[in-house]
Amino acid sequence: MIQGAGSNVGKSMIVAGLARAFTRRGLSVAPFKPQNMSNNAAVTVDGGEIGRAQALQALAAERAAHTDMNPVLLKPETDTGAQVIVQGKRFATLRARDYAKAKPELMGAVLQSFARLSQTADLVLVEGAGSPAEINLRAGDIANMGFAEAAGVPVILVGDIDRGGVIAQLVGTQTILPPNDAGWIKGFAVNKFRGDVRLFDEGVTAITDRTGWPSLGVIPWFPDAWRLPAEDVMDIRSTPRAGFRIAVPRLGRIANFDDLDPLSAEPGLSVDIIEPGRPLPGDADMVLIPGSKSTIADLAGFRANGWDIDLAAHIRRGGHVLGICGGYQMLGREIADPDGLEGAPGSVPGLGHLDVTTVMRPEKHLSLTEAAYLPTGDAVTGYEIHLGDTDGPDKARAWLRIGDRAEGAANATGRVRGCYLHGLFASDRFRAAYLAELGAPSEIAFDDQVEDTLDRLAGHLETHMDLDLLLRLAQRPSA
Repeated sequence: MIQGAGSNVGKSMIVAGLARAFTRRGLSVAPFKPQNMSNNAAVTVDGGEIGRAQALQALAAERAAHTDMNPVLLKPETDTGAQVIVQGKRFATLRARDYAKAKPELMGAVLQSFARLSQTADLVLVEGAGSPAEINLRAGDIANMGFAEAAGVPVILVGDIDRGGVIAQLVGTQTILPPNDAGWIKGFAVNKFRGDVRLFDEGVTAITDRTGWPSLGVIPWFPDAWRLPAEDVMDIRSTPRAGFRIAVPRLGRIANFDDLDPLSAEPGLSVDIIEPGRPLPGDADMVLIPGSKSTIADLAGFRANGWDIDLAAHIRRGGHVLGICGGYQMLGREIADPDGLEGAPGSVPGLGHLDVTTVMRPEKHLSLTEAAYLPTGDAVTGYEIHLGDTDGPDKARAWLRIGDRAEGAANATGRVRGCYLHGLFASDRFRAAYLAELGAPSEIAFDDQVEDTLDRLAGHLETHMDLDLLLRLAQRPSA
């Protein structure tokens, strides 16, 4: 199990790199994260949803993503509450205090999924969440030491030297943990080092002398990490370049923003993440409104930022607009929520740029999807993950087809479009055709780039981590 001495130390990236490295050694590898918190979900082959990081790790391990890889997924809907997904399906929407009470029940599902997954692999790589040093959260823990103890899984603790204070991170974690928890830690690694790693030799010795743990290595900064899909909203970033400019308003509950990854990777495109308080830029060629976990609340935030006025001006200037999922719903005339799924029952006016209306329904649409881009016939692979059904006159100008079903809508000019299909820009031929219509270039093979980056990440860890020691420290789980 890879745990972190803090949040964002690079656990997800290390697990992905290790998964690819050990897969290249001929082992059957599976990733696992007991509990994740993210609105950037992936749809699995068994029809559920898991965190995007585990889907990337599954890709690194060259196996299909499965709900057992992330049995508990928390999808924040408000500052104090989240939708709880258990083994791929909605379990409940709970406030933080109520979630704590549900953890004993959830541990059963976590151990069940872990046991099933363990039967399919030579090596399971488990990713922790946050830090085990948060001992105030230890009671009922299912994400870090609570899981390690229940499942009998040894732990490698990773520190982040880029933030500074890595010796205190690692030694302090051992100091603050109860002895039984600290006993599960069998080694440590230092991540994100910049410069000559030999300059930290004395630091490694200091950590080993104080903890008794062996070092699995000092891992230099991996500069191509940005080429891999990000899971955390804090990790999405603008890619300012000359050329075609895409403005993306950062919604308060932005979801499934992996739609941006292939566009950000294109060298001829500039993807500009517009933070709240900033206007949508007047020189943008396209505005892309992404998915949302709370469409109605994010629509209110969109208006509060004045982005509705900016968007109307952008359309008057002849700019292009694409709304995906929640963004598609916002572009319509009305969003009706008769069951109060996102708050009080009722309806709110949409932005009015597409002549469609959305009605929220309790049933969530979850599917991996093969589609066709109607203007060219190019194949599009993606996924649907949404509440609500959308209909109206502008659906007569649908621009995708999924089986016998038309998907999406467009206004009379064709410059404003929407659809429910996430992940569509990862399809190279479609992306090239779509961008060509807008006068923008497409120069990369996105999936090939991700695979190449995973291979280089695996090589990076082979060079700078003692993977043989990691295997020797692994043991059969007790659960």
